[in-house]
Amino acid sequence: MSTENASSNLTVSTLDSLRAALNPDGTLDRDRFNIPVTSASLNPTSPASPVLSKDVPINPSHNTWARIFLPTSALSCSEEKLPVVVYYHGGGFILYSAASTMFHEFCVSLARELSAVVVSVEYRLAPEHRLPMAYDDAVEALHWVKTARDEWLAGHADLSTCYLMGTSAGGNLAFFAGLRASASHDELDSLKIRGLILHHPFFGGIQRTPSELKLLNDQMLALAKGDFMWELSLPLGATRDHVYCNPIVDGGSKISEGVDKMRSLGWRLLVAGCDGDPLFDRQVEFAQMMQEKGVSVVRVFTEGGHHGIEVREPDKSKPLLQTLKTFMSTTVTS
Repeated sequence: MSTENASSNLTVSTLDSLRAALNPDGTLDRDRFNIPVTSASLNPTSPASPVLSKDVPINPSHNTWARIFLPTSALSCSEEKLPVVVYYHGGGFILYSAASTMFHEFCVSLARELSAVVVSVEYRLAPEHRLPMAYDDAVEALHWVKTARDEWLAGHADLSTCYLMGTSAGGNLAFFAGLRASASHDELDSLKIRGLILHHPFFGGIQRTPSELKLLNDQMLALAKGDFMWELSLPLGATRDHVYCNPIVDGGSKISEGVDKMRSLGWRLLVAGCDGDPLFDRQVEFAQMMQEKGVSVVRVFTEGGHHGIEVREPDKSKPLLQTLKTFMSTTVTS
C-alpha cells in the first residue's frame, strides 16, 4: 500500500451534504437527504416483478425489522423450499434503509432471479448507534430467522441453505456477522450458513491504496466521504485501522480465529468488485488474504463501473445475478 498523503487533493464539496446534516448533538438529520423509499407490497407491481414483500419486526426495542421478499411462484409450490439470502443494505453505516428504493428493487431482483426468500435487515445506524451495534443487529436477525416465526419463512424457506449477503457497508456487515455466526454456529441450529456474498464491501485503512489515490475524488465514493463515514461509525477514538474497518490489518491476525472456524465449516466466500471503485484494491487484498487462510474464495472483479453499480443501475446487474446463481448452486452441491 502507498503511504502517500492524499489529504491536500481532497475536494471538500464531497462532504458538504454530510457535515450540514449533522445536528449539534452529533446525531444525523437524514431527512435532508430525501432518500426515496418504497413500501412493502403483497401485490407485485408488474408481471415482470412477480415478488411479494412485507415488513416484520425483529426487535421493537431497537426498532429493527426485516423486509421479506417471496417469489409468487412459491405460493403454488408449497412443497418446494427456497434458499434464504439474508441481505444487509449499504450506506456507510450511517444512511439508507431496507425500505430505500434502490435496495428494495435490488432485493426484488435477488428473490426473482435466484428463486430465493430474501430477508433484508433493518439495522441501527451510526452515529447514534456506533459499531458494533449494527453487527449485533445483524446477528440477532439470524437468530430471528432461525426461529421461523414468520409464515413465509416457516412455509417456504429452506433454513439449511442460507447465505449472508451485503452491498458496501452491508458487505462489511455480512462478513463480521459471519465471523460471529461461525463462532456460535451450534446456537443457530437449523439455520445452516453455506457462504458469504460480499458485494463491493466497504473496507478502509489509514494507509492509502493506489485505487483510492487514483479515484480520491470519485463521484460515488470520494475518499473524504468514506473517511467521514468511518469517523461517524467506528467506536469513539478508533482509527481506520480498527479491525471493523481494516480486517487485513496485521495480516488479519485479529480475525484469524473466526476465519479458521469459517474454513472448518466449509463456508465459501464470494467477493465482487470493480476497478472503478476506490475500494477495489482493498477488496482484492481482502479476498487474497482469505484465500491464503484456506477459505474457498470466488473472486469476481470486473473492469470499469463504480461503487455499488449493480444496485444503482439495475440494467447492469445481470452478470452479477448469474454469478450468484452459479455460486449458490455450486455451494449446495459441493
